[in-house]
Amino acid sequence: MATLLSGLTQILDIHHDKIPPSTITVAGWVRTRRGSKKFSFVELNDGTCAKSLQIVVDANLKNYSDIEKLTTGCSIQVQGNLVLSPGKGQKYELHAQAVSLFGLADPETYPLQKKEMSLEYLREVAHLRMRTSTYASIFRIRSRVSYAIHQFFTERAFCYVHTPILTTADGEGAGESFKVTNFDFAKVPKNKNGETDFTQDFFAEPAMLCVTGQLEGELLTMGLNKVYTFGPTFRAENSNTSRHLAEFWMIEPEVAFANLEDNMQLAQDLIRFVVADVLHNCADDLDVCIQKHQINTREYLNMAIDNPFIKVSYSEAIDILQKANKTFEYPVYWGCDLKSEHERYLCEEHFKSPTIVYNYPEELKAFYMYLNDDGKTVRAMDVLMPGIGEVVGGSQREDREDVLIQRMKAKSIDTDHMDWYVSLRRFGNVPHAGFGLGLERLIMWITGAGNIRDVIPFPRTPGNCKF
Repeated sequence: MATLLSGLTQILDIHHDKIPPSTITVAGWVRTRRGSKKFSFVELNDGTCAKSLQIVVDANLKNYSDIEKLTTGCSIQVQGNLVLSPGKGQKYELHAQAVSLFGLADPETYPLQKKEMSLEYLREVAHLRMRTSTYASIFRIRSRVSYAIHQFFTERAFCYVHTPILTTADGEGAGESFKVTNFDFAKVPKNKNGETDFTQDFFAEPAMLCVTGQLEGELLTMGLNKVYTFGPTFRAENSNTSRHLAEFWMIEPEVAFANLEDNMQLAQDLIRFVVADVLHNCADDLDVCIQKHQINTREYLNMAIDNPFIKVSYSEAIDILQKANKTFEYPVYWGCDLKSEHERYLCEEHFKSPTIVYNYPEELKAFYMYLNDDGKTVRAMDVLMPGIGEVVGGSQREDREDVLIQRMKAKSIDTDHMDWYVSLRRFGNVPHAGFGLGLERLIMWITGAGNIRDVIPFPRTPGNCKF
C-alpha cells in the first residue's frame, strides 16, 4: 500500500515559497466554503502554519455536488495546480483537479463554527479546540519554545537528564503532592498503631508524583557538571485560578561550580534566546495571538531582548513598593511574599524592564537554598517579566551540610529520610545553583494568554482531569 503522507505538500512550505507553481496534493480541514453556480472557494488549513490555502473548485468537477456539502470541520484531500493568485489576501491558490472527502462534520452537531467563539467555550471542547486558529497558533508556539530550550542547553554542553516522576521525596517541603498507592481503598492495611501500613504498599513507603526534579538534578550535576530536566511536574495545590495547574511542565537546569550571579545570568540568557527564536520563527502565529488576546506581546518580548535585566534585592524591592504612589490589594512589609501585583509593578511600572529580585527572607523559601551570612535571607532569585510577573524561580543551593540539616529541621523535614540528599555535601561537594522555569507561564507571557488553561492542550485543574 502506498503511503499517504509522502505525497502531500505542506501548506507551510507553500507560504514559505518552497513550492513552485506546479501540480501538488494537499490535505486538511475546511475552515470555510463559499460558493456559486460556477465555483466554490474553500479555505483549507492543515495545521502546519497559521495561514490557510484557498482552493478554487470549478463546478464542472465531476463530484462538485460533494463539494457543495462541505462545511466547517470537514476533512478533504485536494490535487490540483498551484498558481499565483490574482485575488487579494493570498499569494497562492490551488485550482482543484480532484477532491476526495475523508470525513464530514455535521454543522448541526459540530461544536466549532465559523463565528467567533469565546475561549471559555472552547475550554469545554478541548478535544477539538486545536482546530481553531488561536489554539493551533498557541500550540505551535509551545512546540517552538520547547525546541529552542533544548537547542539553548545543547549548544552550551548541558546534559539532558530524566528525573523520576514517581518519588518518595517532596522537593518543595510544602506537602502539596499527589500520593501514589497500590492499595485497595476498601482494604487499607493498618499497623499496630492504627496508621496506614505503607510497608505493605508497592514501594514499601509513602510515594508521590514529583513536584520537582531539582533534588535528583543536583545529584546528577555533581558528576555531569551541567544538566537540565524538561518534564511534567505535579502539585496538589487546590488553587482554581487562571495561573495554576495541577500538572505542568518545568525546565530545571542545575550547574556545578556556580553561584547566584551565574544563575541569574543563565536565566537571562535562556529567556532572551527563546524570545529571539520565537520572534524569528513564529511571526504569523504571534499575530494570531495578538489579535485574539488584544495584547501586543511583541512589545514585552522586544523589551526582554533590548533591555538589561534589572537586579534588585528583596529589601530594595520592598522599599520601592512601600514608597510607590499606588495602593496595593495586599500590604507590603519586609517578610511578605510578593504577590503578582507587586511583581508587575516592579517590572512594568517602576523599572519598565525585566527584573530579577534576589536575597529573599529565608522563611519564604525552600530548605535547600543557601543561607546568607545575615542569617535572615537566602540566595534565592525570581525573574519577573512585564506582562505576567514571575516566570523563573531559583537559587544557589545550600552546600554546607550542617546548615542544610539545621534548615531542614527548622522546616520539619526528616533528615534521615533525605540522607541521600544531605550526603551529597560529604563527598566532594561544590557550590552549585539552578532554577525552575514553568513552561506554561512562559507561553502565557509570549502569547498574551490570560488563562494558563489555554496554553496546555489538556489542562489538569481541581475537579477536572478529562481526556
